[in-house]
Amino acid sequence: MITRVDDYLHAVPLSGAVAEQVGPFTLFRSTTIWPYYARPVPGAGVTIEPGDVELVRKRCAELEIPLSFEWVVDTCPSLGPAAEAAGLSVVEHPLLVLERADFRPAVADARCEVLPADEAVVRQSRAVVNLAFGESGTAVGNAGPAERDAAAAELADDLVATLLDRMSRGVSVNAAAFTEDGVVAAGTHQPVDSTSEIVGVGTLPAMRRRGLGAAVTSALVEHALDNGVDLVLLSAESDAVAAVYERVGFRRIGSAGAAE
Repeated sequence: MITRVDDYLHAVPLSGAVAEQVGPFTLFRSTTIWPYYARPVPGAGVTIEPGDVELVRKRCAELEIPLSFEWVVDTCPSLGPAAEAAGLSVVEHPLLVLERADFRPAVADARCEVLPADEAVVRQSRAVVNLAFGESGTAVGNAGPAERDAAAAELADDLVATLLDRMSRGVSVNAAAFTEDGVVAAGTHQPVDSTSEIVGVGTLPAMRRRGLGAAVTSALVEHALDNGVDLVLLSAESDAVAAVYERVGFRRIGSAGAAE
């Protein structure tokens, strides 16, 4: 299972990047508007040293791109210590998976649906997610519909165009929860063959503690399972956030690492 997850995470950036080998890493060079990262080659079984991290640092400097790494801690436990020794900031997050038999649909007092490639709705959805990650955690926060609408109006046109293009190509699938106030929670899944990852699930901070994040996650899982996927994965910000996903049927299998 962990090997399958690692293989998927190595394939999914290719919808927006080209791969270049740098020592024991694959450096994903972005072809879109956001940066990607380097990952250790799955199955290589090498011990990462600080010098390997420096090779990527040098190449990123040549390309004038940010230096960052993502990996599955359980398949490459040496990368975290090597990255720290090279002066990078390292974090680990719970890594969870869900298989069809474990799925427990969640509902909330909101309409949840997969989104069309419609600019106005995509703007609202992205604004909700940005505000959610701006006030991280699960506690009820301050940002509400007014702040969402202001943030949606300020989103860069090239970002919105990229999101719409990815939706049109099927490399990302967006879902949202709606109330009479519009979009109040949103998220995405990214299918590659029979595996998909749920990313960027966020609830408008003022609307938290209503089960909306779990309901959006449930809608994304249901769409994935109905369209050829039999394994869904995600990494959670914290154990508290992981508990939200566990209510839908996810279980923890390891940790996802990130360094920059």
